[in-house]
Amino acid sequence: MLLTGALVFFMQCGFALLESGSIRFKNTRNILLKNVVNTCLSGLVWWGIGQAFAQGGCAKHANAFIGTQYFFASDSSDNSLFFVRWFFGWVFCAVSVTLVSGALAERCQLRAYLLYTIWQTGITYPAVASWVWGLQGWLSPFRINCATGLSDILLSKTAGLIDYAGSANVHMTGGGAALVGCILLGPRIGRFAADGTVIEILGNNSAHQVLGTLILWLGWYGFNAGSTECVYGCMYTASKIAVNTSLAAAAGGVTSLVVTAALGHPGDVRPALNGILAGLVGITSGCSVVEPYAAVIIGGTAAVAYVYSAILLRKLRIDDPLDSVAVHFFGGIVGVLAPGFFATKANMILAYNLKGPPADWGVFYGGKGYQLGMQLLGALAVASWTLFMNGLLFGMLRALGWLRVSEKKEVEGLDHSQSIGTGVVGVLPCLFDSK
Repeated sequence: MLLTGALVFFMQCGFALLESGSIRFKNTRNILLKNVVNTCLSGLVWWGIGQAFAQGGCAKHANAFIGTQYFFASDSSDNSLFFVRWFFGWVFCAVSVTLVSGALAERCQLRAYLLYTIWQTGITYPAVASWVWGLQGWLSPFRINCATGLSDILLSKTAGLIDYAGSANVHMTGGGAALVGCILLGPRIGRFAADGTVIEILGNNSAHQVLGTLILWLGWYGFNAGSTECVYGCMYTASKIAVNTSLAAAAGGVTSLVVTAALGHPGDVRPALNGILAGLVGITSGCSVVEPYAAVIIGGTAAVAYVYSAILLRKLRIDDPLDSVAVHFFGGIVGVLAPGFFATKANMILAYNLKGPPADWGVFYGGKGYQLGMQLLGALAVASWTLFMNGLLFGMLRALGWLRVSEKKEVEGLDHSQSIGTGVVGVLPCLFDSK
């Protein structure tokens, strides 16, 4: 877990390269500052409250909604896995936080982004993590009904929400935040003509975009295969996950290239890169419970969802510089639903260490549809929660005038108007000046 968690942390390098290469040069230092600061800040918030809300065990007042113990990484028991789970949980959370910075690039105030980081790390993400992966979570396959007194009707008919490595928990949560932020921020100056025609704003470094994407692909092996959380007895599942992850990414890249070429945009590297990422997002929920052929279908379907949702967002004049919403939110929805169709009985037993047969599995393998219903319920719950919570935050920031930089600063470029070249004196205006 320590080694694969380090691979997940290395994804921060991928995001930094991808995001800085996808925007204009005048904003590169600003986006890199946001990436660095959100990594640091998310670590402190995760230490204080995030991990406790996300992974708190069977406390006296345990509930099905959120954890209630282990604040500030305090563990009174002799649990040898406590700190490694803390670390593994944080790097997952940091990915969910970081993917939003690209969507809000080139026009978001730094202080707004820092407040979002605290909100996402401290409340929005941990609640979903508790639902999906916690011992007491109402959607969790690991639920042991920690003195909640709540009915387990959902788990009597299903295995719980199959979200093995986080299509919902990480990617829908981050993608939903990106969607709300993009809507309330509004498009960049010059992004759309008066009649709504999209005006392309090219990134400054294609090499960084490609390298960033390939680093993210590498990190995904830690993300998915590392979620087995063990070595002994887990290598069959972990190796199949690595194969499924590879095939979904490859299928996503090829599918995106073919579809965008059919739509009249052949030979562009960016759709191929986003198709790879969409395929990776799509396989993340079901990576352990589907067969390799299904991974190809899931990756390709997620890429199609990315292409057409990106087109839809542009028609709605929602400006997302990296198409993060299309990749992570809509690709995540595909990923969450996929196990309801493709999960096999045998893979479910292996992946979740079940002593007997699962309550239900994918409908293409004879499942009764209960598991598909659970996957749909999980997708709706996570989407509703993250859209509502981030709507509150970004709506408040917008009302206070703390969300978007001024037109003058946006035109000049955030590297110039929010320069850090003068040390603390230069940083303070970024945090407190809304003019």
